[in-house]
Amino acid sequence: MSRYSTVSVVDDDPSIRAALNNLLKSQGHIVHTFASAEEFLRSSQLNDTSCVIADVQMPMMSGFELLEQMRAQGHAAPCILMTAFADDRTRARALSAGVTGFFAKPFAYLALSACLDASLREHRGGTNA
Repeated sequence: MSRYSTVSVVDDDPSIRAALNNLLKSQGHIVHTFASAEEFLRSSQLNDTSCVIADVQMPMMSGFELLEQMRAQGHAAPCILMTAFADDRTRARALSAGVTGFFAKPFAYLALSACLDASLREHRGGTNA
């Protein structure tokens, strides 16, 4: 299970934030939601986040730019990206950027949940962490 992992959801769509908040909390995660990448980067949750789930296309700063900023600031938390505009080029860019998951909206919540659990396990250093 999650062992109370803190997950930050960054998406400009309030319905996506609400749906993921409900799903992830029901699985035992501590969830923080943000309407923009800038809001997340300015938050106190940045240092406590175990995994980030972010939209690729947001105003001002994209999910890719968010990931770049996190890495530049030394934050190694896994990042899962999602987008309503998935294509092969965007998927390839996401995977080469080092995301642990890439989902096209709409996506199956069970698939996202499985990806999140695997990302958290890997980031902790294995299944016994």
